[in-house]
Amino acid sequence: MSPPSVKSMEEGRSEPVRSDTYGYGESKAVEGDMVENISTKRGLSSRQLQLIAIGGCIGTGLFVGAGSTLSLVGPAPLLMSYIVMSSVVWFVMNVLGEMTTYLPIRGVSVPYLIGRFTEPTIGFAAGYNYWYSFAMLLATEVTASGVIIEYWNPPVSVGLWIAIVLVGKEPITLLRSRGLTRAVILALNVFAVSFYGEAEFWFATLKILAIIGLIILGVVLFFGGGPNHDRLGFRYWQEPGAFKPYMVPGNTGKFLGFWTAFIKSGFSFIFSPELITTAAGEVEAPRRNIPKATKRFIYRIFAFYILGSLVIGVTVAYNDPALTAAVDSGGSGAGASPFVVAIQNAGIGGLNHVVNAAILISAWSSGNAWCYAGSRTLYSLAGEGQAPRIFMRCNHNGVPWVAVVATWAVGLLSFLNLSSSGETVFFWFTNITTVGGFINWVLIGIAYLRFRKAMKFHNMLEMLPFKTALQPWGSYYVIFLVTILTLTNGYAVFFPGKFTASDFLVSYIVIAIFIALYAGHKIWCRTPWMTKVSEIDIFSGKEEIDRLCENDFERHPRNWLERIWWWIA
Repeated sequence: MSPPSVKSMEEGRSEPVRSDTYGYGESKAVEGDMVENISTKRGLSSRQLQLIAIGGCIGTGLFVGAGSTLSLVGPAPLLMSYIVMSSVVWFVMNVLGEMTTYLPIRGVSVPYLIGRFTEPTIGFAAGYNYWYSFAMLLATEVTASGVIIEYWNPPVSVGLWIAIVLVGKEPITLLRSRGLTRAVILALNVFAVSFYGEAEFWFATLKILAIIGLIILGVVLFFGGGPNHDRLGFRYWQEPGAFKPYMVPGNTGKFLGFWTAFIKSGFSFIFSPELITTAAGEVEAPRRNIPKATKRFIYRIFAFYILGSLVIGVTVAYNDPALTAAVDSGGSGAGASPFVVAIQNAGIGGLNHVVNAAILISAWSSGNAWCYAGSRTLYSLAGEGQAPRIFMRCNHNGVPWVAVVATWAVGLLSFLNLSSSGETVFFWFTNITTVGGFINWVLIGIAYLRFRKAMKFHNMLEMLPFKTALQPWGSYYVIFLVTILTLTNGYAVFFPGKFTASDFLVSYIVIAIFIALYAGHKIWCRTPWMTKVSEIDIFSGKEEIDRLCENDFERHPRNWLERIWWWIA
């Protein structure tokens, strides 16, 4: 097996484009086909990679979506679901960190690793599942940006704000040689990857500062430090209570409340671990920076998601009239944020507008991240012969601009929000991306187990440049728990009187799409059911990466100032 085509770092020469029959099978060079500037470039620094990883996953799910869950099931299930989901994400992040650190080749993506260590058809189905999920997430965040702006009641249609986010207020010449004039989001993705990385670094920094500020504010309100000096403590965990039974009364209803919160928490976390792997082929010093970002990821997840959900639960009652009204009306932006409800209840004026601006930045930044991830996934599919080769075309900055434009174009679906059924359409999009992410997390666990077996078969397991704790048991944990989560995500439709065809489809259509992709590719290409462990390729691309990283080591900080910078960068 050959990795996606790579550009010689030492001489800046393009190598022949490679294609293969099944995508991940034996590759053959296309003779005489030398494509100029075909490869991406390593332009992301360590600090950019780390902020892309954590910042890209902080979207409207945390700032706003947690309010819907709180109103539905209460504060205890909300906190419990975020804790358990954080454990799942930690293991997914760890196994991706191990595989990606071992093989951070140009054009690497999660579907590439899945297909390489399982079999080509699974990689094909996972690849397109990732691509359309990323593209739909872009559309979802763009829509959210427009609706968030509506909180200020501007005298124009929400469609204008969607257009501004996607197209920009003034046309921007992105690729003069090709005459493209496109979006703010598109601009950040078509210029050099270092430009995107820098923009995302500052976007993510603002989001992180916002959530840290809201957590600190919640602690202040907890101890009665607000203008009304009302000490909240755990008052709302006692009255109206920590649990709001869901579907049925009693302990069964409390468990169903937790399970519902667990399912819903997936949207806040989904695809966040994958961003590090997606950026691995374009990051500097990959075998130093990928482990660093992987190890720090869980601490930041704990700080932002778990502490954030705890603050929400202690500062807002699940039956608070303002929260209930906003959720029931399908509100977005600051109006549906539990943080804003807590601020308003405490008598703090004006801060709601600041929070709404932070939510807008969050949605815009997440849209950038999903456009980046989707374009690199499509680029990787093209490199493996599973998508048209035109998606491998890069500009002089090493950016796969055709893949970027194709992914960005799906964002135009955000204009569906202008129709009366727009809310329903985007509920479908949200469900597709969440369940699609669950499916891919299961496949990541399977791919890692087979990667581990292949390394063990060649007596190379101890030679891994980065190893994480509790493996392979963590992978079994992810496979078991997320499989159950995927199969039961629509359990509510099976309760008496609750079944509707639309609810059933929205819960399980993603599984059908994945099976269709898998079966179609399997029948057409007649690939093996699973690559034998002895035949799994763990060598292609390794020699190049070994040469790239042979002098790449981490110098330990010498003083407290260097320690602070080491943690940031």
